[in-house]
Amino acid sequence: MSQMQHYLAIVAWGLCAAALALGSLIAPGLPPWLLVFTIVGSLSAARMFVRFSLWVDGTIAALGIAATLVSLPEMSPPPPAFYWLALVAAWVFAWLFVERLSRAMGRGEVEPGVFGFLVPLIFGITILALWEAVTRGAGVPSVILPPPSAIWARIASSLPTLWADFQQTFLKAVLIGYTLGCGLGFAVAILIDRSPFLKRGLLPLGNFVSALPIIGVAPIMVMWFGFDWPSKAAVVVIMTFFPMLVNTVAGLNAAGAMERDLMTTYAAGYWQTLLKLRLPAAAPFIFNALKINSTLALIGAIVAEFFGTPIVGMGFRISTEVGRMNVDMVWAEIAVAALAGSAFYGVVVLLERAITFWHPSVRSA
Repeated sequence: MSQMQHYLAIVAWGLCAAALALGSLIAPGLPPWLLVFTIVGSLSAARMFVRFSLWVDGTIAALGIAATLVSLPEMSPPPPAFYWLALVAAWVFAWLFVERLSRAMGRGEVEPGVFGFLVPLIFGITILALWEAVTRGAGVPSVILPPPSAIWARIASSLPTLWADFQQTFLKAVLIGYTLGCGLGFAVAILIDRSPFLKRGLLPLGNFVSALPIIGVAPIMVMWFGFDWPSKAAVVVIMTFFPMLVNTVAGLNAAGAMERDLMTTYAAGYWQTLLKLRLPAAAPFIFNALKINSTLALIGAIVAEFFGTPIVGMGFRISTEVGRMNVDMVWAEIAVAALAGSAFYGVVVLLERAITFWHPSVRSA
């Protein structure tokens, strides 16, 4: 174990021991699950004499997270001090497990392809558990921050509404605007690469367009294209055009002089050189733009819906439900948007790995 892991192990053991001692002095004392966790966590001090597997720390962390969540309804708010000590101990055990797992994958002791998903999964579960425990245990008003359980309940009870908003915002405005914006940016980049005049004239103009504030552009697009999804798609086109343009132009210049001279030696024309050398060399740059635009497109569509939309859409729902103080519905929309954006980004990453498998950055990932 590294020095950091030793410190984490000592802190986790000390917190469990303190929670066990403090809970034993309070009537009625520790709930059963918290009692089991604090005892197991206190016994982890045996690692000073016996080598513990990293999976033992993972099991203790899972036990601690489950125990703190299950025991919360059994205690009247605010929970006693031993509960917060146990909660922090569970978080430290999770940190210790992730730290050991990451180092084990770096040394090749654990297969990253099989267990690599555990690091972000455990991190996300820990954040949600802390969020749930703090908001419910500290009595945070739901208007300020609802617990994840309330957000999930709202999602489960509002599936038709969320699906309609998802269709309006993502399936129409985001996907269509993303396709048009990235396609136009790519096509203009080819034209700029072909013509020095366009390179000097269109690049500054594209830079000007990228600097336009979305808050000012969105109302204009609504006036031009109406209140439905085409105006939101137009905003997405404006937001995604310039990143694709700049990255494609940079990528087309990434091919080395030696490779270009070789193509000239083979009497290759412009389009042959473009298709067989320059576009493959530009592929990592193009996919960088696609990944950046996958998040920009969703943000642009949601913000554009604040300035005029039919009575459907993620942005519309967020703006109206905030006014009604239905914060759980706002967070439900945010959760759907985050999941959709993450899935969209993941699809682009998988497509990049399938197409640019030969690139060193993909081979080493």
